[in-house]
Amino acid sequence: MENTGVASETSVRRPNARVSEPPGKNDRNPDDGEQLSGGEGDGDGFGLGNNSPKKRRKRGPSAKVVGVMEDLRLIEIVKYNAKLISYAVKRLVEQYEADPKSAMVDILMMLFEACGATYQLHVDSIESTDVDNVVVKLVELANNGEVEDLYTSKRKELKNFKENLALFWDTLVLECQNGPLFDKVLFDKCMDYVIALSCTPPRIYRHVATLVGLQLVTSLITVAKMLAGQRETTQRQLNAEKKKRNDGPRVDSLNKRLSQTHKMISDIEEMMRKLFQGLFMHRYRDIDPDIRVSCIRSLGVWIFSYPSLFLQDLYLKYLGWTLNDKVAAVRKTSVLALQNLYEVDDNVPSLGLFTERFCNRMIELADDIDISVAVADIGLLKLLLRHELLTDEELGPLYDLLIDEPPMIRRAIGELVYDHLIAQNVKGAPSGSKGEDDKTSEIHLGRMLQILREFPDDPILSAYVIDDVWDDMKAMKDWKCMISMLLDETPAIEVTDIDATNLVRLLHASARKAVGEKIVPSTEGRKAHYTKAQKEAIDNNRREITTALMKSYPELLQKYIADKTKLHSLVEIVILLDLELYSLKRREQSFKSILDLIAEAFFKHGDEDALKSCIKALTFCSTESRGDLQDYAQNKLKDLENELLVKLKSAIKAVKVGDDEYSLLVNLKRLYELQMKKNVYNEDLYDDMAGILRDVKGLDDEVLCFLLLNMYLQVAWSVQSIDTENPSEVVLTALLSKRTYLFEQLENILNSLVVVHEERRRNVLPSRVTIILAEMWNLFKKSKYSSTTLETLGYCPEPSTVKKFWMLCQQILNILDETEDEYANEEYIEETSKDAVLLAAAKLVISNAVFRDHLGPEIISHFAKYGRSSSEIIKHLITVLKKTSNDIPQMFLEAMKRVYQHHLEEQLKSSYVTVAGRSFTDCVELASKLSGTFAGAARSKFRLDILKIVKEGISFAFVDAPNKLSFLEAGVLPFISKLASSDALEILKDVQRRAENVNQYENPSGWRPYHTFIEQLHEKYAKNEFIQDEGDGTVRRRGRPRKVGNFEGKKLFHEEASSGEDSISNLDQNSQDEEDEDEQLPNQPVVNSVRSSVAKLRSLRVSQREAKGLAGSSSAAGHPH
Repeated sequence: MENTGVASETSVRRPNARVSEPPGKNDRNPDDGEQLSGGEGDGDGFGLGNNSPKKRRKRGPSAKVVGVMEDLRLIEIVKYNAKLISYAVKRLVEQYEADPKSAMVDILMMLFEACGATYQLHVDSIESTDVDNVVVKLVELANNGEVEDLYTSKRKELKNFKENLALFWDTLVLECQNGPLFDKVLFDKCMDYVIALSCTPPRIYRHVATLVGLQLVTSLITVAKMLAGQRETTQRQLNAEKKKRNDGPRVDSLNKRLSQTHKMISDIEEMMRKLFQGLFMHRYRDIDPDIRVSCIRSLGVWIFSYPSLFLQDLYLKYLGWTLNDKVAAVRKTSVLALQNLYEVDDNVPSLGLFTERFCNRMIELADDIDISVAVADIGLLKLLLRHELLTDEELGPLYDLLIDEPPMIRRAIGELVYDHLIAQNVKGAPSGSKGEDDKTSEIHLGRMLQILREFPDDPILSAYVIDDVWDDMKAMKDWKCMISMLLDETPAIEVTDIDATNLVRLLHASARKAVGEKIVPSTEGRKAHYTKAQKEAIDNNRREITTALMKSYPELLQKYIADKTKLHSLVEIVILLDLELYSLKRREQSFKSILDLIAEAFFKHGDEDALKSCIKALTFCSTESRGDLQDYAQNKLKDLENELLVKLKSAIKAVKVGDDEYSLLVNLKRLYELQMKKNVYNEDLYDDMAGILRDVKGLDDEVLCFLLLNMYLQVAWSVQSIDTENPSEVVLTALLSKRTYLFEQLENILNSLVVVHEERRRNVLPSRVTIILAEMWNLFKKSKYSSTTLETLGYCPEPSTVKKFWMLCQQILNILDETEDEYANEEYIEETSKDAVLLAAAKLVISNAVFRDHLGPEIISHFAKYGRSSSEIIKHLITVLKKTSNDIPQMFLEAMKRVYQHHLEEQLKSSYVTVAGRSFTDCVELASKLSGTFAGAARSKFRLDILKIVKEGISFAFVDAPNKLSFLEAGVLPFISKLASSDALEILKDVQRRAENVNQYENPSGWRPYHTFIEQLHEKYAKNEFIQDEGDGTVRRRGRPRKVGNFEGKKLFHEEASSGEDSISNLDQNSQDEEDEDEQLPNQPVVNSVRSSVAKLRSLRVSQREAKGLAGSSSAAGHPH
């Protein structure tokens, strides 16, 4: 609402915004310097007699405009000609002064026509006409369908109807402020009709009446504020005059003016109360959320712009009540209205009781199901914190939202954390003082480190906090300050060992953010796209980071080279640098020192993160640097390789003579990480590893795993380096020899690991063996080499071996999640998890590397068994198979048969109903999830497949009837609703035909599933349920997955809505369709396949492990990169 100032003691100007420029070349706006009273030179009025300035000559509308207005009715001007509204209102007011009844009839007729109704009022009887009788007749018109909906019309010419209607009433109120507004006739009659129409059942009437009523209050506030300003001016003049003399005509005139102004303000406030009680108090809980939103938005404006009347609990409580509204838009509107109120410091004392009453609800809304509401509410909580209206205990739960999935929530909480905890009480010097800026950065970083101390052992949580606060905290881009603190060059702040670890993580994460990288797990698979300006900013940030670290980076590495908790983050910073600057600025020696220290660190540590970081950094430098620096980096990497091979062979010899295996394990890990990045060629290396595998018995499982991994990588790199056009026979023979030996070792270990009917605790060896076997089968699948010069490399495992492979996979998958969580912090956990095993098996089916008649149905039969992430992998497998295979009906049916067979076995083994019931439920759940994959357009596309599943399922159920008839319910029925009506009718007849000439009374309980199936089929056909899509049991939504979709707001009232329609709690809920997922086809280069597999795996697990995150960029068992 605009704040209108007082022009002078004699006149008040109306806002120019309400008068539009009319058409016509030489037309001018009407005079906007009119007085609030009609008298000119009246000492008892608002003017000051002859002291008032002369009025300017007013120029009316042009002849063209007058001619247009003569031909248009008032409603047509409102509908189509916004520029004529001000002139039409002026003429209407003049008409009212001459003939009040006719003008009143015109205004009310326009109101009815705006509602879409045509009703004739008579001038002679307008005063005696009963408002209720007229409104009843208008309702009858609506019930008879004789009303045109102008309010929600989509017609182009009516797109500004709402704005024009509000403008008309605003202009009318302001134009009448010098007389008709206070005559207790015109506006009283208009308000009576507006209030009556707002309480009628037809929604269009309520829409229009609510818009008009709310605008009337808003316009009355404008007039009241102008009068209040004039009252203050008059009071000041009166006080000044009394200092000169206590009485006299001047004092009497000012007293009279003050009294009149106060009475006018009181009359206006009474009109506001009438509209509030008659209209707002009913419509703020209307069934239509748009009406509720309009009411709450207007109330917020009223309280903000006219606090002398509305800033009290009598009105504030409505904002508090609607914080519980079922519709998000209403809650958000209420929150935004409260934001505006709390932004004004003078309002806070009057909001004390309201804050105490609704504080808890305002805190709860920070975790609202609707993201926009939550973000807006967090902004409101920031204002409460600024006014010290929240305690630390109340604020505590908000910090949990720092790791919430939606980035908007996290950013809003990060801004709150920065304002409240980091930027608190920082009294900076003028912005030009560099020393003070440095001091502020130190203070902010110190407070940030204090926050990060809460989770020193969880780098993922630290990354979330850093990501949330990064945009607001400039100190995170103060590279020199962070480096200075790490090198203990800032004596003012004591940096403990934990602080140093967090500060290194902070430096690394902030640098990654500065160059455009993501530092927290994300479910979005899209690559970020940057504008030209953003790319330039990223390049500039990269240069700034490089410049800041150019001298001190070797010092940092030297200081923390022995600390494995800091080394990982510190080493990876080199990947973010602009290496070209080292040559341009003649700092080659510094670059060489960095490489020397990284190579030294590689041999000082044996943990996964440190090794990965060192190899990643050296590989990056050897490819991205230029000239002599690149040569140096490549030589350094080659020297590291040679030194590693020497150490590894020495460790192998030591183990053969009975020494400890630790050195061998560490060097095998180093070799594994190196081979994941490059081909390590050595003639004797494979034979040395095979020799220790053959000669040394009882090797530790971890040592055995890394031996197998490195041998596999040697084989994979050998395949990669073969000349496919002219392969050497010697090379092929050597490769086949390596492959044969590795397969023998893997299958021997597989046979020893397969244990029937024994619960297996988590062990890394079974996972490694299954994954390596799967990757080897994929690497040498026959279809890949058939009809090529490398056809002899093709290999397909025996079906018995595949069955043992799946048995071991099942044992791994049956490990309890709680057991696996115990090992969540182990190294290479992502490469050996249950999901990694299932993903490897699924890839075998997709690539057709093995006979999938057994493995495919086995995997699919576990669709509903192992939890969400495993279900997502199997769902992804099914999606790919639908596009690449014609075996879907057979696989689905075979999968359901196997689960059903398990159910029959359970029934025979146990007499407990609960066991049999659980196994039967498994059958039904699997069939439901499989049928759910044929949703939407897929039903038509795969109609024949669905029909085949149903027909063959029925045939299976009638084999040895009635023993297997329960399969009709367990496996067939969920697919029935996916059929077209004609197909379903055919199925119904077929089933009934099969049961003809069979004595069902011999075994009535056995035939009960048949009758149940027939009854449900009849029922579905009668309800025509065959056209409805059924999902797979999961609903995909854009909000946070941990929320429940059917959020219910607290009921505001127990009584029914005054309009006679349904209550707010009965509003319809719109469901969201499941989004299709993109599939990843299996034909990838060997070297990249497992890396991409784990990328897919990680994206599937992100939502499940929000708090834990995913450590590092782990790779699966497997391929070099």
